[in-house]
Amino acid sequence: MIHLNDIQKTYEIGKHPFTVIKGMNLKIPKGEFVAIMGPSGSGKSTLLQLLGGLDSPTNGEIFIEKTNIPSLSEKELTYFRRRNIGFIFQNYQLLPTMTVAENIAFPMEAEGISKSKQKRRTAELVQAVDLEDKINFFPSQLSGGQQQRVSIARALAMNPPLVLADEPTGNLDRKRGTEILNLLDRLHREIGLTIVMVTHDPYAARFAERILLLKDGEIQSDSRLAEGVEDHVMENLLAKLNA
Repeated sequence: MIHLNDIQKTYEIGKHPFTVIKGMNLKIPKGEFVAIMGPSGSGKSTLLQLLGGLDSPTNGEIFIEKTNIPSLSEKELTYFRRRNIGFIFQNYQLLPTMTVAENIAFPMEAEGISKSKQKRRTAELVQAVDLEDKINFFPSQLSGGQQQRVSIARALAMNPPLVLADEPTGNLDRKRGTEILNLLDRLHREIGLTIVMVTHDPYAARFAERILLLKDGEIQSDSRLAEGVEDHVMENLLAKLNA
């Protein structure tokens, strides 16, 4: 699904180059749920932006479904993202003047999909995220957890094989956050969705199968988690994170 080959990302800050990602190599198989953790400035958000084609590497290759996305033109990249990558953001990024149904259908509208197909797919998705009774509500009429469920449904509108989630529970309390994590875990298991999630929360990371710890632009630890991971495993990972 994902193959990073010697990725580097350097920004020019004044006259001084600052390298955020340092020669990173990574493979993520299809259908895996991966959590990315790391201290502030470790490069985790930059890595997610590179995976989503929202930023370009200074050097290296990023293959998603065998397509080297840095080699695409802007038009080709936009088309590729719409078809292959769903995005879930911490602040939901819903359009406030659109209803739940209209927000979910927005990617399909941009793709020129017929109204009848949009309606059928939207109906499937509101059922999947348990918001059938809120389909005509506006974002301001929803709780934070409900808004994030709309964001997840919108991310799945084009049935992408990959979903990138940036702190999806960051603005939610533990109860609502757990609901979102359970939903992502269910979608991952039921439809084989590949999920890459940036999080600072060890509790959220437990829902993943694999945890990448980043520090200073490099992968410090790459751990696979068994279901029902024991506390000492997470404690060891956090000790590495804070070292």
